[in-house]
Amino acid sequence: MRFTRVTLFFIAFIITLGFYQLARHFLADVEPQTFQSTEEMMVDTANILAEMVTADMKENDFDTHNLRKAFDGAHSRKFDAQIFDHLKHRVGINAYLTDANGVVIFDSDGGRRVGENYASKLDVGKTLAGRYGARSTPVNPEDPSSYSIMYVAAPVGDPAHPIGVLSVFKPKSDLLSLVQKRRNIIYTACGLIGGGILFLIASVFLWLFHPIGKITEYARAIERGERPAKPRIGIGREVNTLAHALDSMKDALEDRKYVERYIQTLTHEMKSPLAAIRGAAELMSEEMPEETRKRFLGNILAESSRSERLINRLLELAAIESRARIESSDEIDFRDITARAIDQAKPLAEIAGVDLRLETGDSPVILRGDAFILRAAVTNLLENAIDFSPLGQDIEIKLHAEDGQLELTIRDHGTGIPDYARDRIFDRFYSLRHHNSGRKGTGLGLTLVKEAAELHGGTITLTPADGGGTIATLALPV
Repeated sequence: MRFTRVTLFFIAFIITLGFYQLARHFLADVEPQTFQSTEEMMVDTANILAEMVTADMKENDFDTHNLRKAFDGAHSRKFDAQIFDHLKHRVGINAYLTDANGVVIFDSDGGRRVGENYASKLDVGKTLAGRYGARSTPVNPEDPSSYSIMYVAAPVGDPAHPIGVLSVFKPKSDLLSLVQKRRNIIYTACGLIGGGILFLIASVFLWLFHPIGKITEYARAIERGERPAKPRIGIGREVNTLAHALDSMKDALEDRKYVERYIQTLTHEMKSPLAAIRGAAELMSEEMPEETRKRFLGNILAESSRSERLINRLLELAAIESRARIESSDEIDFRDITARAIDQAKPLAEIAGVDLRLETGDSPVILRGDAFILRAAVTNLLENAIDFSPLGQDIEIKLHAEDGQLELTIRDHGTGIPDYARDRIFDRFYSLRHHNSGRKGTGLGLTLVKEAAELHGGTITLTPADGGGTIATLALPV
């Protein structure tokens, strides 16, 4: 999944960088656009006011009283003007008027500028020269961080030869709340759109690659020899097709390898007993003492029995290993399974001279599973315990259920498992010599038990018992 993470990282990086540049572009334009819109409105205001005072200025009969009264009344007004998301409460615009020489003759801002010569100011100087005049000047020129005031001028009279200049001005600080709100909108929009795109891309990648991760783990589990169930990978058509193809390929390969492996195994394992039977039969055709003849006949019977057990074990193991999962399960009482397995193993126990002693409760031990497979597993555990039990010893069988799990323990009193064999005891065809006969077993019984336990979601363990012998514990979920 490293490729997925790297790909997601680069996509997220590119999208983040793109939205960062886009946000920077929009944010850089917010303040200028806001001030440009405000300046456009101030140009209209300045020209209207200039037209209002033009007649009085031409007749040299300009009275500042009425204009001052109008501005004072406007500034004293309180109102609630909801301009989109901005709420305005007071008039924030002022004006001053100069004569043809640039001397201020009226100032709505408390008259502070009256008498000053503003011919050198850009708004007044350019307008007197017949051009568009405007400027933005900090309140405190020595402090660059102080807010500025926007000035926009309009000519009084003939624009080419004005008789005065009327300038309106407005602090930029009045517009900062609008600027900040527009910035917040841009931040929010870029964040939501960018986050939504990243979420969508991440969802698509997870939708595609998370099932691929499950399929990969499924393939690795098969490689380890486990029996995993086909993973649930959602509704994606492509990944489901891949999962079905992999599952079909697994079945086909397993079937082919299964047949090859069992033919090779059966051929290899049958060589030894068949050779022993053939050798004993050839020797029995000659004259020999009766005692020797009986010994050879016993060898033939023993090797025939061994071959029969080997074939039976291979058939049972084949029936279990051919299943990736239990297709249909029944509710069964494990006490019945154990009792039937004991009945099946009793003849072997009588021959070996050991006694099978069962200890179980009166309550049913119900679980869902395959009765044939479970009975085969318990029978193999019992036969394994019989093979390694000394003459006259008991085999203790206990069955109990607790906390949603049943445990079947089978204890023998043999020599136990040597240290060198503990790691290989469940390997296919690995076996130790039996206690009574001195012969090796098929090496398939414990393999079959392990397969049956895992097929039912359980475990099988072999541990040394106090005082000698081995305890086999089959644990299954109820």
